[in-house]
Amino acid sequence: MNLQNIDFSNPTTEAILALAVLAVILIVAAIIHQQRKAARLRRNFGAEYDRAVLEHGSERKAQTILAEREERIHKLNIRELGDVQRERFVADWAAVQSRFVDFPKGALIEADELVTSLLRARGYPVSGFEQGLEDISVDYPRLVDHYRSAHGVALLAARGEASTEELRNAMIQYRAIFDEVAKVDTRADSRSTPVRAVPTHVAR
Repeated sequence: MNLQNIDFSNPTTEAILALAVLAVILIVAAIIHQQRKAARLRRNFGAEYDRAVLEHGSERKAQTILAEREERIHKLNIRELGDVQRERFVADWAAVQSRFVDFPKGALIEADELVTSLLRARGYPVSGFEQGLEDISVDYPRLVDHYRSAHGVALLAARGEASTEELRNAMIQYRAIFDEVAKVDTRADSRSTPVRAVPTHVAR
């Protein structure tokens, strides 16, 4: 059936059928588009996608919110650290980590603050923990659970309620966040060799 040869001003059976076929095509295309969008968001956000679905009560709402996060981050000027900046942050991290043995609670709170400063230096406008969490979920979805957990322990530490094991695990989580965002490896700390730089925003 050639849709171009149909006179749609004359509501014949053939024209009605053609309109019905066209409507079905558009519906199928919309469904395919939605499925591809959902698959992309699930792939990019990982566990954060499932968490958003549970939090907002539906996949459609979660997809809208996660897509808005992507759009917001893509409008920002996310930048790499310069060599001098990176060295300064690495030195600050080494100082915080060295204080952990004698002052674990204070060191963990400092680690929390240092990660926030690092995100700001990269161009993420962290105006609060929840905003920072949403920001890194776009480019660093694997770090979201680490950040959420470590920050929770930092809040407990500030109230004197965190156990030694919680403090130790949170410090390890903050180190993982620091290393990936700063693109260094502080585990062996020989002034932390920068890791291979990767694009801030991968093709989606």
